[in-house]
Amino acid sequence: MSKFSALVVEKTADEKFTRRVLERSTDALPAGDVLVDVRYSSLNYKDALSATGNPGVTRNFPHTPGIDAAGTVIESVSTQFKPGDEVIVIGFDLGMNTPGGFGQRIRVPAGWIVPRPAGLPLEQSMILGTAGFTAALAVDKLEASGMRTNGGPVLVTGATGGVGSVAVMLLTHLGYEVAAVTGKAAQHDFLKKLGAKEILGREALLEGANRPMLKERWGGVVDTVGGDILFNAVKSLKYGCSLAACGLVASPQFAATVLPFILRHVNLLGIDSVQLPLAEKARIWNKLAGVWRLDGLAALKVGFTLASISSGVDRILAGEMVGRGVLDLRA
Repeated sequence: MSKFSALVVEKTADEKFTRRVLERSTDALPAGDVLVDVRYSSLNYKDALSATGNPGVTRNFPHTPGIDAAGTVIESVSTQFKPGDEVIVIGFDLGMNTPGGFGQRIRVPAGWIVPRPAGLPLEQSMILGTAGFTAALAVDKLEASGMRTNGGPVLVTGATGGVGSVAVMLLTHLGYEVAAVTGKAAQHDFLKKLGAKEILGREALLEGANRPMLKERWGGVVDTVGGDILFNAVKSLKYGCSLAACGLVASPQFAATVLPFILRHVNLLGIDSVQLPLAEKARIWNKLAGVWRLDGLAALKVGFTLASISSGVDRILAGEMVGRGVLDLRA
Protein backbone atom coordinates (compact mmCIF):
# COMPACT_ATOMS: atom_id res chain seq x y z
CA MET A 1 0.00 0.00 0.00
CA SER A 2 1.24 3.53 -0.79
CA LYS A 3 -0.24 6.95 -0.19
CA PHE A 4 -0.71 9.81 -2.60
CA SER A 5 -2.49 13.17 -2.77
CA ALA A 6 -5.55 13.88 -4.89
CA LEU A 7 -8.29 16.43 -5.35
CA VAL A 8 -11.44 14.74 -4.07
CA VAL A 9 -14.97 15.89 -4.87
CA GLU A 10 -17.51 14.85 -2.23
CA LYS A 11 -21.29 14.99 -2.22
CA THR A 12 -22.83 16.37 0.95
CA ALA A 13 -26.07 15.36 2.63
CA ASP A 14 -27.81 18.45 1.22
CA GLU A 15 -26.86 17.50 -2.38
CA LYS A 16 -24.00 19.99 -2.68
CA PHE A 17 -20.44 19.26 -3.75
CA THR A 18 -17.20 20.12 -1.99
CA ARG A 19 -13.60 19.93 -3.24
CA ARG A 20 -10.48 19.35 -1.15
CA VAL A 21 -7.05 17.75 -1.41
CA LEU A 22 -6.88 14.49 0.53
CA GLU A 23 -4.42 11.66 1.08
CA ARG A 24 -5.52 8.50 -0.71
CA SER A 25 -4.29 4.90 -0.83
CA THR A 26 -3.42 3.04 -4.02
CA ASP A 27 -5.43 0.14 -2.58
CA ALA A 28 -8.56 2.25 -3.08
CA LEU A 29 -7.92 2.64 -6.83
CA PRO A 30 -9.95 0.42 -9.16
CA ALA A 31 -8.60 -2.74 -10.70
CA GLY A 32 -6.56 -2.23 -13.83
CA ASP A 33 -3.50 -3.33 -15.75
CA VAL A 34 -1.19 -0.40 -15.15
CA LEU A 35 -0.43 1.84 -12.15
CA VAL A 36 0.86 5.25 -13.25
CA ASP A 37 2.68 7.94 -11.28
CA VAL A 38 0.97 11.03 -12.70
CA ARG A 39 3.34 13.95 -13.29
CA TYR A 40 1.02 16.31 -15.17
CA SER A 41 -2.67 16.64 -15.94
CA SER A 42 -4.68 19.39 -17.62
CA LEU A 43 -7.84 21.32 -16.93
CA ASN A 44 -10.73 20.82 -19.34
CA TYR A 45 -14.34 21.97 -19.28
CA LYS A 46 -15.44 18.38 -18.63
CA ASP A 47 -13.20 18.31 -15.52
CA ALA A 48 -14.99 21.37 -14.20
CA LEU A 49 -18.35 19.70 -14.78
CA SER A 50 -17.16 16.59 -12.95
CA ALA A 51 -15.81 18.70 -10.09
CA THR A 52 -19.20 20.34 -9.60
CA GLY A 53 -21.29 17.18 -9.68
CA ASN A 54 -22.70 17.25 -13.20
CA PRO A 55 -24.45 13.85 -13.49
CA GLY A 56 -23.86 13.71 -17.22
CA VAL A 57 -20.14 13.39 -16.51
CA THR A 58 -19.77 11.78 -13.08
CA ARG A 59 -22.37 9.80 -11.15
CA ASN A 60 -20.46 8.34 -8.20
CA PHE A 61 -18.84 10.29 -5.37
CA PRO A 62 -16.38 10.80 -3.74
CA HIS A 63 -14.47 11.18 -6.98
CA THR A 64 -11.19 12.52 -8.41
CA PRO A 65 -11.61 14.36 -11.75
CA GLY A 66 -9.00 14.70 -14.47
CA ILE A 67 -9.70 13.30 -17.95
CA ASP A 68 -6.01 13.67 -18.86
CA ALA A 69 -2.86 12.25 -17.30
CA ALA A 70 0.79 11.96 -18.26
CA GLY A 71 3.38 10.20 -16.16
CA THR A 72 5.51 7.12 -15.53
CA VAL A 73 4.48 3.49 -15.15
CA ILE A 74 5.03 2.15 -11.62
CA GLU A 75 3.54 -1.32 -11.98
CA SER A 76 2.15 -3.26 -14.93
CA VAL A 77 0.63 -6.68 -15.48
CA SER A 78 0.51 -5.94 -19.21
CA THR A 79 3.38 -6.95 -21.47
CA GLN A 80 2.84 -3.70 -23.39
CA PHE A 81 4.24 -1.55 -20.56
CA LYS A 82 6.97 -1.84 -17.97
CA PRO A 83 7.98 0.28 -14.95
CA GLY A 84 9.68 3.46 -16.06
CA ASP A 85 7.78 3.85 -19.33
CA GLU A 86 6.42 7.36 -19.89
CA VAL A 87 2.79 7.30 -21.00
CA ILE A 88 -0.23 9.46 -21.87
CA VAL A 89 -3.83 8.66 -20.95
CA ILE A 90 -6.79 10.67 -22.25
CA GLY A 91 -10.45 9.88 -22.73
CA PHE A 92 -12.32 6.63 -22.18
CA ASP A 93 -13.65 6.73 -18.59
CA LEU A 94 -10.66 8.45 -16.98
CA GLY A 95 -11.77 11.29 -14.71
CA MET A 96 -15.44 10.55 -15.33
CA ASN A 97 -16.29 7.61 -13.10
CA THR A 98 -12.72 6.30 -12.87
CA PRO A 99 -10.35 8.30 -10.59
CA GLY A 100 -8.48 10.67 -12.85
CA GLY A 101 -5.42 12.82 -13.33
CA PHE A 102 -6.13 15.25 -10.48
CA GLY A 103 -4.52 12.58 -8.31
CA GLN A 104 -0.87 11.55 -8.17
CA ARG A 105 -1.72 7.94 -9.04
CA ILE A 106 -4.12 6.32 -11.48
CA ARG A 107 -4.72 2.65 -12.26
CA VAL A 108 -6.17 2.00 -15.72
CA PRO A 109 -6.53 -0.67 -18.42
CA ALA A 110 -3.61 -0.98 -20.83
CA GLY A 111 -6.09 -0.29 -23.64
CA TRP A 112 -6.41 3.31 -22.49
CA ILE A 113 -2.69 4.09 -22.65
CA VAL A 114 -0.50 5.56 -25.38
CA PRO A 115 3.31 5.50 -25.01
CA ARG A 116 4.71 9.02 -24.92
CA PRO A 117 6.02 9.71 -28.43
CA ALA A 118 9.64 10.77 -28.76
CA GLY A 119 9.77 14.52 -29.23
CA LEU A 120 6.78 15.28 -27.01
CA PRO A 121 7.77 15.85 -23.35
CA LEU A 122 5.20 14.96 -20.69
CA GLU A 123 4.48 18.59 -19.81
CA GLN A 124 3.88 19.54 -23.44
CA SER A 125 1.54 16.58 -23.87
CA MET A 126 -0.60 18.03 -21.09
CA ILE A 127 -0.44 21.61 -22.39
CA LEU A 128 -2.19 19.94 -25.32
CA GLY A 129 -4.25 17.43 -23.32
CA THR A 130 -7.70 16.42 -24.52
CA ALA A 131 -8.39 19.95 -25.77
CA GLY A 132 -5.28 20.15 -27.94
CA PHE A 133 -5.70 16.57 -29.08
CA THR A 134 -9.30 17.36 -30.08
CA ALA A 135 -8.12 20.39 -32.06
CA ALA A 136 -5.60 18.24 -33.90
CA LEU A 137 -8.20 15.54 -34.53
CA ALA A 138 -10.55 18.16 -36.00
CA VAL A 139 -7.85 19.50 -38.33
CA ASP A 140 -6.88 15.97 -39.32
CA LYS A 141 -10.49 15.10 -40.23
CA LEU A 142 -10.97 18.38 -42.11
CA GLU A 143 -7.86 17.70 -44.18
CA ALA A 144 -9.03 14.13 -44.84
CA SER A 145 -12.25 15.70 -46.14
CA GLY A 146 -10.38 17.94 -48.56
CA MET A 147 -9.43 21.11 -46.66
CA ARG A 148 -6.35 22.76 -48.18
CA THR A 149 -4.33 25.90 -47.46
CA ASN A 150 -5.37 27.46 -50.77
CA GLY A 151 -9.07 26.80 -50.16
CA GLY A 152 -9.85 29.96 -48.22
CA PRO A 153 -9.63 31.11 -44.60
CA VAL A 154 -10.44 28.68 -41.80
CA LEU A 155 -12.75 29.81 -39.02
CA VAL A 156 -12.16 28.82 -35.38
CA THR A 157 -14.92 29.55 -32.87
CA GLY A 158 -14.35 29.82 -29.12
CA ALA A 159 -10.80 30.67 -30.07
CA THR A 160 -9.43 31.62 -26.64
CA GLY A 161 -10.44 28.30 -25.08
CA GLY A 162 -8.38 25.13 -24.94
CA VAL A 163 -9.49 23.57 -28.22
CA GLY A 164 -9.76 26.90 -30.01
CA SER A 165 -6.35 28.27 -29.04
CA VAL A 166 -4.53 25.10 -30.09
CA ALA A 167 -6.55 25.01 -33.33
CA VAL A 168 -5.51 28.58 -34.16
CA MET A 169 -1.87 27.77 -33.46
CA LEU A 170 -1.88 24.46 -35.37
CA LEU A 171 -3.69 25.80 -38.42
CA THR A 172 -1.27 28.74 -38.59
CA HIS A 173 1.67 26.32 -38.26
CA LEU A 174 0.31 24.34 -41.20
CA GLY A 175 0.01 27.43 -43.41
CA TYR A 176 -3.71 28.23 -43.18
CA GLU A 177 -5.15 31.73 -42.91
CA VAL A 178 -7.11 31.71 -39.65
CA ALA A 179 -10.12 33.79 -38.59
CA ALA A 180 -10.79 33.55 -34.86
CA VAL A 181 -14.10 34.12 -33.07
CA THR A 182 -14.19 35.35 -29.48
CA GLY A 183 -16.38 37.35 -27.15
CA LYS A 184 -13.33 38.49 -25.18
CA ALA A 185 -12.20 41.82 -26.59
CA ALA A 186 -9.21 41.93 -24.24
CA GLN A 187 -7.76 38.78 -25.84
CA HIS A 188 -7.34 40.01 -29.40
CA ASP A 189 -3.58 40.44 -28.99
CA PHE A 190 -3.35 36.92 -27.56
CA LEU A 191 -5.06 35.50 -30.64
CA LYS A 192 -2.92 37.52 -33.02
CA LYS A 193 0.20 36.15 -31.33
CA LEU A 194 -1.12 32.64 -31.93
CA GLY A 195 -1.44 33.49 -35.62
CA ALA A 196 -5.01 34.67 -36.21
CA LYS A 197 -5.22 37.04 -39.19
CA GLU A 198 -8.79 38.16 -38.51
CA ILE A 199 -10.74 38.35 -35.26
CA LEU A 200 -14.53 38.36 -35.17
CA GLY A 201 -16.96 38.94 -32.32
CA ARG A 202 -19.64 36.39 -31.49
CA GLU A 203 -22.33 38.80 -32.65
CA ALA A 204 -20.97 38.78 -36.19
CA LEU A 205 -21.35 34.99 -36.33
CA LEU A 206 -24.95 35.19 -35.14
CA GLU A 207 -26.09 37.56 -37.89
CA GLY A 208 -28.39 35.91 -40.40
CA ALA A 209 -29.45 33.04 -38.15
CA ASN A 210 -32.95 33.27 -39.66
CA ARG A 211 -31.67 32.96 -43.23
CA PRO A 212 -31.35 29.57 -44.95
CA MET A 213 -28.04 30.42 -46.65
CA LEU A 214 -25.23 32.92 -46.19
CA LYS A 215 -22.43 34.16 -48.42
CA GLU A 216 -19.67 31.62 -49.07
CA ARG A 217 -16.63 32.50 -47.01
CA TRP A 218 -14.86 29.67 -45.16
CA GLY A 219 -12.59 26.95 -46.50
CA GLY A 220 -13.10 25.05 -43.26
CA VAL A 221 -14.37 25.54 -39.71
CA VAL A 222 -13.35 24.21 -36.29
CA ASP A 223 -16.39 24.84 -34.10
CA THR A 224 -16.12 24.51 -30.33
CA VAL A 225 -19.36 26.21 -29.28
CA GLY A 226 -22.35 24.70 -31.10
CA GLY A 227 -25.68 26.51 -31.28
CA ASP A 228 -26.61 28.95 -34.03
CA ILE A 229 -22.97 29.97 -34.49
CA LEU A 230 -22.26 26.43 -35.68
CA PHE A 231 -24.99 26.41 -38.31
CA ASN A 232 -24.31 29.96 -39.45
CA ALA A 233 -20.76 28.77 -40.10
CA VAL A 234 -22.12 25.78 -42.06
CA LYS A 235 -24.21 28.20 -44.14
CA SER A 236 -21.03 30.21 -44.86
CA LEU A 237 -18.84 27.32 -45.99
CA LYS A 238 -17.46 27.46 -49.50
CA TYR A 239 -18.68 24.84 -51.94
CA GLY A 240 -17.57 21.34 -50.92
CA CYS A 241 -15.95 22.42 -47.65
CA SER A 242 -16.47 21.11 -44.12
CA LEU A 243 -17.08 22.07 -40.50
CA ALA A 244 -15.72 19.95 -37.63
CA ALA A 245 -17.97 20.12 -34.56
CA CYS A 246 -16.38 19.35 -31.19
CA GLY A 247 -18.11 21.49 -28.55
CA LEU A 248 -21.40 22.75 -27.17
CA VAL A 249 -20.64 25.50 -24.66
CA ALA A 250 -23.15 27.81 -26.38
CA SER A 251 -25.80 25.17 -27.02
CA PRO A 252 -26.20 21.55 -28.16
CA GLN A 253 -29.05 22.67 -30.43
CA PHE A 254 -29.33 24.81 -33.55
CA ALA A 255 -31.91 25.68 -36.20
CA ALA A 256 -31.03 23.94 -39.45
CA THR A 257 -32.15 23.18 -42.99
CA VAL A 258 -30.74 20.77 -45.54
CA LEU A 259 -30.10 23.58 -48.03
CA PRO A 260 -26.37 24.13 -47.43
CA PHE A 261 -25.76 20.41 -47.77
CA ILE A 262 -27.64 19.88 -51.01
CA LEU A 263 -26.85 23.23 -52.68
CA ARG A 264 -23.21 23.63 -51.63
CA HIS A 265 -22.15 20.01 -51.10
CA VAL A 266 -20.77 20.83 -47.62
CA ASN A 267 -20.09 18.49 -44.70
CA LEU A 268 -20.74 18.57 -40.96
CA LEU A 269 -18.12 16.37 -39.28
CA GLY A 270 -18.38 15.06 -35.73
CA ILE A 271 -15.27 14.91 -33.52
CA ASP A 272 -14.95 12.58 -30.53
CA SER A 273 -11.70 12.08 -28.63
CA VAL A 274 -13.16 9.98 -25.78
CA GLN A 275 -13.89 6.61 -27.39
CA LEU A 276 -11.60 7.08 -30.39
CA PRO A 277 -9.75 3.77 -30.98
CA LEU A 278 -6.33 3.65 -29.37
CA ALA A 279 -4.50 3.23 -32.68
CA GLU A 280 -6.05 6.48 -33.92
CA LYS A 281 -5.12 8.23 -30.68
CA ALA A 282 -1.53 7.08 -31.10
CA ARG A 283 -1.49 8.31 -34.72
CA ILE A 284 -2.62 11.81 -33.73
CA TRP A 285 -0.19 11.97 -30.78
CA ASN A 286 2.65 10.97 -33.09
CA LYS A 287 1.72 13.74 -35.52
CA LEU A 288 1.74 16.24 -32.63
CA ALA A 289 5.20 14.99 -31.68
CA GLY A 290 6.46 15.10 -35.26
CA VAL A 291 5.27 16.99 -38.33
CA TRP A 292 2.64 18.89 -36.30
CA ARG A 293 4.92 19.70 -33.37
CA LEU A 294 4.14 23.17 -31.97
CA ASP A 295 7.16 24.92 -30.50
CA GLY A 296 5.17 27.79 -28.96
CA LEU A 297 2.99 25.72 -26.63
CA ALA A 298 4.40 27.40 -23.52
CA ALA A 299 2.49 30.54 -24.51
CA LEU A 300 -0.76 28.67 -23.84
CA LYS A 301 0.15 27.33 -20.40
CA VAL A 302 -1.64 28.47 -17.25
CA GLY A 303 -0.04 26.59 -14.35
CA PHE A 304 -1.86 25.01 -11.41
CA THR A 305 -0.97 22.84 -8.42
CA LEU A 306 -3.20 20.53 -6.43
CA ALA A 307 -3.61 23.38 -3.95
CA SER A 308 -4.84 25.78 -6.65
CA ILE A 309 -6.64 23.57 -9.18
CA SER A 310 -10.01 24.16 -7.51
CA SER A 311 -9.70 27.85 -8.38
CA GLY A 312 -9.07 26.81 -11.97
CA VAL A 313 -12.35 24.90 -11.96
CA ASP A 314 -14.13 28.10 -10.94
CA ARG A 315 -12.34 30.09 -13.63
CA ILE A 316 -13.21 27.75 -16.47
CA LEU A 317 -16.87 27.57 -15.42
CA ALA A 318 -17.01 31.37 -15.32
CA GLY A 319 -15.62 31.56 -18.87
CA GLU A 320 -12.47 33.29 -17.63
CA MET A 321 -9.89 30.69 -18.71
CA VAL A 322 -7.68 31.60 -21.65
CA GLY A 323 -5.30 29.00 -23.07
CA ARG A 324 -4.58 25.69 -21.37
CA GLY A 325 -4.63 24.94 -17.64
CA VAL A 326 -1.83 22.52 -16.71
CA LEU A 327 -1.70 20.76 -13.37
CA ASP A 328 1.75 19.93 -11.98
CA LEU A 329 1.20 17.07 -9.53
CA ARG A 330 4.64 17.52 -7.95
CA ALA A 331 4.62 21.29 -7.51
